[in-house]
Amino acid sequence: MKSNDTVQALHPLDPLSTKEIALASQILRQSKGLGSQCRFPYLYLQEPSKDEVIDYIPGQPMTRRAFSLILDKATGDTFEAVVDLRSQEIISWEKLDIETRGHAPIILEEFDTCVEIVQNDPDWRAALKARGLNDADIENIQIDPWSYGHFFENKPDYKHRRLMRGVAFVRDKLTDNGYARPIEGLVAIIDLNEGRVIELLDDGVDIPVPQRIINYDTPSLGKPREGLKPLHIIQPEGVSFTVDDDWKVSWQNWEFRVGFTPREGLVLHQLGYADKGKVRPIIYRASITDMGVPYSDEALNHYWKCAFDGGEYGLGRLANQLELGCDCLGAIRYFDIPTVNDLGEPIVMKNAICMHEEDYGTLWKHYEFRSGVYEIRRSRRLVISFFCTVANYDYGFYWYLYQDGTIQLEAKLTGIIQTGAVKPGEKPSGGMVTPELYGPTHQHFFSARLHMMVDGERNSVTETNFYPRPIGEGNQYGNVFNTETITFANELDACREANGQSGRFWKVINPNIKNSVGNHPGYKLVAEHNPVILAQPGSQTGRRAGFARNHLWVTPYSPDERYGSGEYPNQHYGDGLPVWVKQNRPISNSDIVVWHTFGHTHVCKPEDFPVMPTMYVGFKLQPNNFFELNPAMDLPAGADTASVADGEGHSAPCCQHNPL
Repeated sequence: MKSNDTVQALHPLDPLSTKEIALASQILRQSKGLGSQCRFPYLYLQEPSKDEVIDYIPGQPMTRRAFSLILDKATGDTFEAVVDLRSQEIISWEKLDIETRGHAPIILEEFDTCVEIVQNDPDWRAALKARGLNDADIENIQIDPWSYGHFFENKPDYKHRRLMRGVAFVRDKLTDNGYARPIEGLVAIIDLNEGRVIELLDDGVDIPVPQRIINYDTPSLGKPREGLKPLHIIQPEGVSFTVDDDWKVSWQNWEFRVGFTPREGLVLHQLGYADKGKVRPIIYRASITDMGVPYSDEALNHYWKCAFDGGEYGLGRLANQLELGCDCLGAIRYFDIPTVNDLGEPIVMKNAICMHEEDYGTLWKHYEFRSGVYEIRRSRRLVISFFCTVANYDYGFYWYLYQDGTIQLEAKLTGIIQTGAVKPGEKPSGGMVTPELYGPTHQHFFSARLHMMVDGERNSVTETNFYPRPIGEGNQYGNVFNTETITFANELDACREANGQSGRFWKVINPNIKNSVGNHPGYKLVAEHNPVILAQPGSQTGRRAGFARNHLWVTPYSPDERYGSGEYPNQHYGDGLPVWVKQNRPISNSDIVVWHTFGHTHVCKPEDFPVMPTMYVGFKLQPNNFFELNPAMDLPAGADTASVADGEGHSAPCCQHNPL
């Protein structure tokens, strides 16, 4: 099943169609006389105001506007524009101040441009020959383009340049895994507008290029293991979800709308749960706004690395075309995403989003041995996901909705680690992968933006901690512990880290409503207890990835505060959450956005190479005083009996045996 491109949107949050994209591009080109050197890093729906979306009545007129970012390669200027598609007019046009606001994200064309510039630079080629490589070797060299960062202390003229870095890897042929043979101590700095290498950083030839070739393509892997039987996931009666108007999904009391942006990728809008005939809102908008990947290494090839995969490159722009049987199993509903290429032309990203159901084991169960009553229900979850490839790493983003009202986001990290060559006898700043090769220690941070709407637009956030109570009055047996809960009043109060020792958790509540037991309905944020960013706060990395200083941030909703790392992190000093919260605005009983930072600290090991097994990180939002009772008590018994088989492969009934 596929989504159909629509000329006329049926809802204010529907992504722009290809015809709307073409119209916006045409209006901009004609009205502003954009030349052949103009590129379009962004062109996507400018979402209408929250009030308009909530008040929208199907069939009524709606706002349809396109936001675009235009990069003029001839001048280096960048412009923000908003086009009203109904009036076919440009309603705003503003030149971006790149020194104070940052540069436009790197476009796909510039990846190729960077590679071409480096490969043709005579000084770079001479540096490779000094390392024992000849012209034939150089033709197969792999160049990894990287964002430059914000290293301008001694180079103030660099601030206005559009820069990238290039690091190199040796390949004997095009299909070789270059990351097995890094060229250490050589970094090219490229001015993309001038089209040349403006600086070549060269530490010399002390570190030899690794010689072992370690490939991962199927022909190189040899004979695969045997004995793996096919595993079929089938739904002979079809799926249990419905998709209306191309983007609205209903499944097991859940309702939401699917969205997609070039920076964030998958977005979930207006997520709610039907309870007693009424859809109760939980989240107005949910997405991953950015990633930061800081490296812990002083080597020339690595000290500057801190990629912002959302803000500098675009998670959505780098989405994969998903394949049945590989990325997704079962009865799949794919979503095609209309978008724009660098030239401003509409294109369609086929199968960019995958949605399906999957079994998730036991949901609830009890055997009452006194009466013989035995009841069990299996859990099923709805999966909405996309995958993107950002150079060497591959990231999957999976939203899970459960029948008991739980919401989960899981990020899957796989792909190939960045590598460095090892000088014989020296210990690197990372984990050894082979005798010649190490992976620099690094961290991955994801910034989740959750515009909460638990039973209404006015919410608060509480924090709960558990502490042992001293033996004495109120604890004569020594078994009682204290439960302490506070409500955050202002932004700076809510800059918090997770704490496994105290069992710390946060809850988003609606303080204006009480349930049958006198508590406020809420959703509990279940965070993992991984370290926050370990780079020093005043360092280049620490400033620019400031969103990773805390696991929790809470801000009052502002339409201009969309991304945890700021609007344009490319070559920016540092923006986003640490800057916004200095206002210390009130957040109690307000329209609030909850920001959750989660991630992984990665010390590399041999098992991570040549392609690392998937690492899973994420968080959950669990109903807490939201429902009157377990909302999954009404699930039918034995709904999945056909999928149960005995040891001989024969179908057998489920939930109809004596537990004893």
